[in-house]
Amino acid sequence: MLMNLLLLLVIVQVAPVAPFVVPAKQTYLGSSGSSTTAVCSTATFPSTSPDQVIVLPDADAVGSKIRSIVEEAAVKAIADHGHFYLAIPGGSILKMLVGSKGEWTKSTTIAYVNHKCVAMDDEKLATHAKAMNLFMKDWEGCNPIVLDGTADGPAEAAAYERKLENLANLPRDSDGLPVFDLALIGVGDDGHVGSLYPNRDEVLESKKWVLSVEMKDPPSISLSLPVMANAKEVVVAACGVSEKYPQGKSDAMKRAVVNEDETLQSFPAIGLRQSATWVMDEAAASKLGDTYNE
Repeated sequence: MLMNLLLLLVIVQVAPVAPFVVPAKQTYLGSSGSSTTAVCSTATFPSTSPDQVIVLPDADAVGSKIRSIVEEAAVKAIADHGHFYLAIPGGSILKMLVGSKGEWTKSTTIAYVNHKCVAMDDEKLATHAKAMNLFMKDWEGCNPIVLDGTADGPAEAAAYERKLENLANLPRDSDGLPVFDLALIGVGDDGHVGSLYPNRDEVLESKKWVLSVEMKDPPSISLSLPVMANAKEVVVAACGVSEKYPQGKSDAMKRAVVNEDETLQSFPAIGLRQSATWVMDEAAASKLGDTYNE
């Protein structure tokens, strides 16, 4: 008995531990429990394939490409299953959607990747109000899924998840996760996507669709990383220099696309490496190396 126990201990100590590699698309993180959550916190992620990275001359070209991607995805989704389910973030991507419209908007439902828990008509803080002012007022017939407009993060997250669950025709995968036709995602220079920030538990959540993030006041809600990654098409856009990002996004894109020593906790955007197409301007791509800038 003692010999068998010693032998088992030796085997456990010397057996190699394979690095966790995120599977593509539909199986990302899955519907697993705490054991997978623990593994994901130190998961390794191979660099993004160069064919997943689109480098364009400038911010205008990136915006034009994003509009084309949205319109093409909409036409395809409506032809496939009669409706277009689009997830959009706040930030600069909203401005990229200005000028995009067509008959497809009448068969479009919009969900927010993240949104502050404020009144929907708050023009300074509400992504919905900004989207309405910038482009959504021209999207005839579209159906935006809005928050209730309170400052209660957990209640807003739970209510928003129920609203998504009640979209009877929103496609689901075999694990029950929603499958948006297109998810547009922005990345902060610290690697946050949606409202999922480094070194926070929300990054590793694999069961809920919508999370409450009470990091700042007011709190926010955010789609979980598995839901973002589960979209039929995931597109991350990065470009330009702004007051918020005076140095641009080159360091962030290097960490998001190339660096193999990042973890979900250190840089959440790497959780989209294998599922996303990365669209960026030359400035944002400047530190990726020749492989991505040919």
